[in-house]
Amino acid sequence: MNSLPSSPVQTHVEAGKTPLAIDWIGGVDGTLRMLDQTKLPTEILFIDCQDVETVWEGIKMLRVRGAPAIGIAAAMGVALAAKLYGGTDPAALIDQTRKASDYLRTSRPTAVNLFWALDRMNALLDRLRSKDVSTIRQSLLDEARAIQSEDRDMCVAIGLAGAERMPKRGGILTHCNAGALATADFGTALSVIFHAHAAGKEVTAFVDETRPLLQGSRLTAWELMQRGVPTTLLCDNMAASLMRTGKVHAVVVGADRIASNGDTANKIGTYGVAVIAKAHGVPFYVAAPSSTFDFSIKDGSQIPIEIRDSKEITHGMGKQTAPDGVDVYNPAFDVTPAEYITAFFTETGEIAPPYPENLARQLRK
Repeated sequence: MNSLPSSPVQTHVEAGKTPLAIDWIGGVDGTLRMLDQTKLPTEILFIDCQDVETVWEGIKMLRVRGAPAIGIAAAMGVALAAKLYGGTDPAALIDQTRKASDYLRTSRPTAVNLFWALDRMNALLDRLRSKDVSTIRQSLLDEARAIQSEDRDMCVAIGLAGAERMPKRGGILTHCNAGALATADFGTALSVIFHAHAAGKEVTAFVDETRPLLQGSRLTAWELMQRGVPTTLLCDNMAASLMRTGKVHAVVVGADRIASNGDTANKIGTYGVAVIAKAHGVPFYVAAPSSTFDFSIKDGSQIPIEIRDSKEITHGMGKQTAPDGVDVYNPAFDVTPAEYITAFFTETGEIAPPYPENLARQLRK
């Protein structure tokens, strides 16, 4: 991955804690600090973002990833653009900040939280047209921090809702990373596991390594072990064999975008897990905040799927593993049809089928 023009900050993380994926340090003239997740689990390195281009690159290159965390990063990127404005003209500040927002929208296409957060920041800009530069800058930072705080609260609520459905004793399989590293804190799918474990349930987390970038092995296994959850790592192609043993009692995953009918885009490989879960009678749950639901689209066929660089497969983790010139298929996400999903866990509670009606009734405002 590309080197980054930034101020790297190394630190130590205590056992039992997960560092924040994205945060704003200080006041309106403070620093947007991003955890470089491409370095985990062997190195904990933070990036102090000096410009909006660094935020865009961090999102694009998966230094920050996970739909909620991407949304928070984008919102704070807008606040950073306002901080960097050196003039006194409110109209010029708003123009510069809107251009930064438009630029950040081009970083990744699938995670709806990115666009939701930027739309929210743009709506605030519209309400600030009569204000002075100082007020605009402070208001944008306050809004970005509110998005972060609200996401943290939603993650706790999601975890509590889902933990009730987890077995008192048994295995929970998850795919990719939907933990604190993908959100403001706790995560979505991992929040369910964390809260089940904290409630005294004797659960073991089974973690798909999640090819090609190994978010499961690099990030999820690390997060779970940091918090003392019994954890077993497996290759993606071992999940069916594991389910056949009867050791998996539930599957919980996160989401990057959910259509009106419940079709869910998540990390590539999620659809396959859902199919084998149904074949083995294992409930398959999706944990996500309301901001991940996109009621502007009817079904999963309308979700744009990001296609990533072929070298993520042919040169995995920096080593060539395929012949030169081979064609590569490398979508970042797939779409799990709603009929494979047992229920959704959201900050409003559990939502069961039928989805078009129940999702709209419980979440649509």
